[in-house]
Amino acid sequence: MRDLSELHSPVGQLFPWPADAAAWHAFRLSDAQVAHFHQHGYVGGVRVLQDLQLAALREALYRLADPAHPAHSLFYEFHSNESHHPDTVLFHALGAWRAEEAFHDLLWNPAFLMPAAQLLGGPVRFWHDQLFSKPANHGGVVAWHQDFSYWTRTQPMAHLTCWIGLDDSTTENGCLQYIPGSHRWNLLPITGLTGNMDEIRGVLSPQQRDEFQPIPIELRAGECAFHHPLLVHGSYENRSPRPRRAAVVNVFRDGVRSASDEPLLEGVPAIPAGAPMQGQFFPLLFHPQAEGIEGPPSFPA
Repeated sequence: MRDLSELHSPVGQLFPWPADAAAWHAFRLSDAQVAHFHQHGYVGGVRVLQDLQLAALREALYRLADPAHPAHSLFYEFHSNESHHPDTVLFHALGAWRAEEAFHDLLWNPAFLMPAAQLLGGPVRFWHDQLFSKPANHGGVVAWHQDFSYWTRTQPMAHLTCWIGLDDSTTENGCLQYIPGSHRWNLLPITGLTGNMDEIRGVLSPQQRDEFQPIPIELRAGECAFHHPLLVHGSYENRSPRPRRAAVVNVFRDGVRSASDEPLLEGVPAIPAGAPMQGQFFPLLFHPQAEGIEGPPSFPA
């Protein structure tokens, strides 16, 4: 199968590209939503998928979860169960955009790109994608963490995460949870993604422990939540009779550079420290001015 990372535009018609600046503005976040992001470190309940798009992504995820998928070698990481325990399954993989058309074209979804440009304050460049799946009744946890603690090999910190629900995501089935305001904390030590949910408390200051007040982010299928790279987040077990599947798209503002001489993702050629992040594996997804969209003030820094 062809490596779809060679193609830096949509290969299908699943996500129609807006015809002009006015059509792009239909996907803008409101001023209140942008303000909420900057105050609390996240904004949720943003619809980015319609029913046909949801169905295509679910079907693609079903195929990709099979280790015998013909493009399996293109994944940067693939964990049939990252929790390493049969009673608490957490499927987690990076690199779906290279293997399935629906996940490739998701990167060029205008309903995602316009809000991302607003929150980043400029052109949107791709970092990497992720798939998460918690099966019914015994899906495992994703322990509390900050995304940027895993991304310090890139600088400066001008990143954004978009977490997209492929199912209704509820407290019962292990929805995403945030610690509002934690995006103003320092960069915390890594305490692991699939271990004890209380382990992070050992690296918090007394003030941070007082402020550690989780908020469940319940989403309808097709809705997303955007969060800041320092926002502490995690999710508990799936104790429901329904699966909890999600796609995550991680991006950064154009201009971020490599901070390492080592490969930034498994199997990807190294970008020398100090060089801009670009090329086959880090395509520019959206430049507002190229679409006739002027900013600021539409795109606050």
